[in-house]
Amino acid sequence: MGQVQTSGINAIIEDPDRETELLTGIARRVLDRARQGGADQAEVSISSSLSREAGVRLGEVEVLEEARDRGVRVTVYRNQCSGSASTGDLRPDVIDECVDRALAIARHTQPDKASGLADAEWMAQEFPDLDLWHPVDLDMQDLIDRALLIEQAGRDADERIGNSEGASVSTEAGIGVHANSHGFLGASRGTRHSQSCVLIAGDDSGMQRDYDWDSARRFEALARPEETGAGAARRVLRRLGAKRVPTGPAPVLFAPEVARGLIGHLVGAVSGGNLYRRASFLLDSVGQTLLPEWASLIEQPRMPGGPASACYDGDGVATRESALVADGQLLRYVLGNYSARRLGLTTTANAGGVRNLVLTGPTRPPEQLMADMGTGLLVTEVMGQGVNLVTGDYSRGAAGFWVENGEIAWPAEEITIAGHLRDMLANLRGAGSDIDRRRSIQTGSLLVDRMVVAGMS
Repeated sequence: MGQVQTSGINAIIEDPDRETELLTGIARRVLDRARQGGADQAEVSISSSLSREAGVRLGEVEVLEEARDRGVRVTVYRNQCSGSASTGDLRPDVIDECVDRALAIARHTQPDKASGLADAEWMAQEFPDLDLWHPVDLDMQDLIDRALLIEQAGRDADERIGNSEGASVSTEAGIGVHANSHGFLGASRGTRHSQSCVLIAGDDSGMQRDYDWDSARRFEALARPEETGAGAARRVLRRLGAKRVPTGPAPVLFAPEVARGLIGHLVGAVSGGNLYRRASFLLDSVGQTLLPEWASLIEQPRMPGGPASACYDGDGVATRESALVADGQLLRYVLGNYSARRLGLTTTANAGGVRNLVLTGPTRPPEQLMADMGTGLLVTEVMGQGVNLVTGDYSRGAAGFWVENGEIAWPAEEITIAGHLRDMLANLRGAGSDIDRRRSIQTGSLLVDRMVVAGMS
């Protein structure tokens, strides 16, 4: 295969200080224009990023993508009316037109008492290095070669792996500037590198599909290509011979990749948008016990190298470590400035969501959780949209493994698991030490004491 040529090192990697200076100048221009146009307040977010991705399938290149993106979004406030506009063109005259559009929109919207910037005293003042910036100049050939290694390692693992949906490797570097008319100006930089592999295996029982992946701020921190390929192979091979499970009540052990979603439903139910719309089963729940006493959820937005670390939220409000749940009890909601005002509360610096929310408390190896479960279902995949945050009802398709006497008995598929989120969260019987730290919500396996499992009739 010949060498794939790409452009040289982009300015965002070669000279990030210069790129940040450019974005900062644009931010100041936006705020000046908004003030001159009659805005009482204004804020602007500007982003600049470079990403590259290569994908292969069955040893052949399928995807080559390079994206160089810049964007500006401005919001102005006037007499409690707001207007927003955005553009991807950073020429001065286009920037001015964007601000003018936002001002025009504000003149035609209805007043909203909750609109406006967060209070000036809440703006971030300190910007410590969070160890998020690790750019590397990987050209397309580097990415292709790594993707080929990943897929080949997976395909070579077993003769039953007869097909592949491919392997991909990507790298991204981004710079952002957020500023507002309080005088706040924050600049951030971050990189993310990732790789994945999806394989298909088959035997007399049928075909199965599964995958493995990894993501990191530092490219060198990614799993070795052979590990990701072999991981995908292990996962797909263990699903061969899947069958249905007995129908009835049973304990359910959620693997980390799906346990994260369970905690995510809790976060969604206590988030401002759902609360002020009164579309949550956890209305007026601060002070209530939602998890067992041994469990806490601690948000660590300034975690060095964290997947969602930031010094400030989407409103410019300074982030800080804070408990969402302590010893099982909900201490606060998840609020940005707007939703907090709608509820008559104070922002929790969560405009844009939670950042590095970690389940803390005693943990055990997942093997011990299975032993404690005895007989039940280990869920490694969920499907469908059967989660109702208004009522708390939970019903989803699932796949995984049936467990008997504390050990995996057979792979399982075509299952429905059902329960109520409040009961599921309150009846957690244990948490695993297999914590997945690649996402904003970080938890190990979670053992739910009892759910309805539907398989065989």
